[in-house]
Amino acid sequence: MSSSTDFVLAVEDLTVSFDGFKAIDSLNLYVDKNELRVIIGPNGAGKTTLLDLICGKTRASEGSIKFKNEEMTVLPEFARVRRGIGRKFQTPSIYENLSVFQNLEVSFPRGRSVVGAMFFKCTDDVKERVDGVAREIGLIEMLGMEAGLLSHGQKQWLEIGMLLMQEPELLMLDEPIAGMSVRERELTAELLKRISNNRSVIVIEHDMEFVKKIAHKVTVMHQGKILAEGSMDKVQNDPAVIEVYLGH
Repeated sequence: MSSSTDFVLAVEDLTVSFDGFKAIDSLNLYVDKNELRVIIGPNGAGKTTLLDLICGKTRASEGSIKFKNEEMTVLPEFARVRRGIGRKFQTPSIYENLSVFQNLEVSFPRGRSVVGAMFFKCTDDVKERVDGVAREIGLIEMLGMEAGLLSHGQKQWLEIGMLLMQEPELLMLDEPIAGMSVRERELTAELLKRISNNRSVIVIEHDMEFVKKIAHKVTVMHQGKILAEGSMDKVQNDPAVIEVYLGH
């Protein structure tokens, strides 16, 4: 394999074992700049573990994770965030009692604390960034609202916005539409398409209709390996994928 690539993310021979069980088994994954990749697969396929390895929450047993040609496996989670890797987990972690504006403001990458934000003079560059992100996530009308009062879907968008404040070049989302209404799902599909105009996005999702709407490319995982990859049509018609999904 070449040591230098044009990929934003190049994962090679990645393996992680938990008590002798290979949760991820010699996996290779390549994600292009401005690509929206969706990872699907049955429960226990290793999808969330893969994101954990990329963001640094879990340490790899072996293999390589290169982000913009820099080896990440040696770096702690916070350093990967600083390099431009953003990760949203399944449960939203927003500050319920702060306004939407304050939630976004406190996420501006100046290493500020929540307490610091209370006494922080909001400069023009921060305000501009907050407004831009709020517009992108569809919450520009709600900047003054307490975050705890938002709908479930809006909370998810706010959390995506909090990540966007840090201008990540790779954004990873784990089941972003779980629990959303039909309308919220539609708006989220539009949001993810907008976001991937100028960054790479990896989404784990179960809802196949949603996957069809958003994916540039689909990766199917099974038992810690990649089973198939390509367009939604291609993977849907792959006999190996059909077998795994429909049960033997």
